[in-house]
Amino acid sequence: MKRRTVLSLEQALSLPSATLRFAQLGWRVIRIEATPSGGGLPGDPNRYIGARVADEDRRSYFIAPNVGKEAIALNLKDARGRDALHRLIRALDVDVFCCNTVPSRYASLGIDYATLAAVKPDLIWAGISAMGPQYPEAPGYDPVIQAMCGYMEVTGDPKGAPTVMGLPVIDLKAGDEVYANVMLALLERHETGRGKAIHVSMLQAAASWLITVLPLIDFGCESNEITRAGNEHRKFIPTNVYPAQDGFVYLAIGSDAQWKRLSESPKFAGVANDVRRTNEGRHREREAIHRDMAQVTRRHPVAELLADLRAATIPATRIFDIRQVRELPQLGAHLTRTALPDGRRVRMQPMAVEVPGSQAELAFAPKYGADTRRVLGEAGYRAPELDALAHGGVIA
Repeated sequence: MKRRTVLSLEQALSLPSATLRFAQLGWRVIRIEATPSGGGLPGDPNRYIGARVADEDRRSYFIAPNVGKEAIALNLKDARGRDALHRLIRALDVDVFCCNTVPSRYASLGIDYATLAAVKPDLIWAGISAMGPQYPEAPGYDPVIQAMCGYMEVTGDPKGAPTVMGLPVIDLKAGDEVYANVMLALLERHETGRGKAIHVSMLQAAASWLITVLPLIDFGCESNEITRAGNEHRKFIPTNVYPAQDGFVYLAIGSDAQWKRLSESPKFAGVANDVRRTNEGRHREREAIHRDMAQVTRRHPVAELLADLRAATIPATRIFDIRQVRELPQLGAHLTRTALPDGRRVRMQPMAVEVPGSQAELAFAPKYGADTRRVLGEAGYRAPELDALAHGGVIA
């Protein structure tokens, strides 16, 4: 089977998270970064975020999304740089070109779909932007989109301020949409022989997840159904964090049958009454239920509560921090790994879904421009040509 090749003009997190998924499949992923300009640091700004891990341009926030990739630096503002891009697409038989720059720059950089499809008609083109090409100047930044599409309004304490989520979920959602839609485009290309342009709007992708709140507006919902609920579930009662003697437990009641099993447990028998037999009834007494549940749970240690809840087949867990999550036996064998240049081992997040042939061990994230000459050499550039391009600021 042909090894797929991806060229990606990428920075930040949304697109690197998408192309990481291709690298995990064993595809060749070559990330393109800009050549130095002005007084700023060269390449992807995320290279310089976080603690120094390997060297100045490979810091902690950059590593995990960029393992298993190659890195080249091209000046696409220069016609020679655009020509180099076109030569790479042809010579490397590139399957997918990706970018996450603002759409207003597509044409000037020569990376718009029409231009690149003329170079290779079956090329699959995928771009991430804040709101799609209809809003070509809008920058895309995860927490800003969280605020704009309602995520912050539905996150946090109902008596407190809107709250940003603890992970950059919109960046990651946009990346997953690139991954899924590229796979669909490859399937379609297999059938038709044609390439395709894919435009991922961060705002629209994020809003597609409003499935449990946005439709409720037309159902005449109460305002409290589409705003912050803290750790409660708005619909399934009781689902919440409860205090224990030595920590907290999170338990989720998703049906009347689960409530019945919970109330038959000796510890929780006193929480039940006739009104609470149905979820509708429990809604009417939700605040009292949460108080009653907390009065029970705070008298017992976490381990004892979890043992009783497991016996009643009630979904429940203690609250784990990130260090504890990494040590979960259910995940230990599935963590991806890399090695620093000095040989130290690094455990990273698992793949979302493992598939045959996927790569759990990935090469360390590349230095800025580390592979420029070698990769351009594959497109037929000889050393004197590369020297001239470097001297002219076309490559780095």
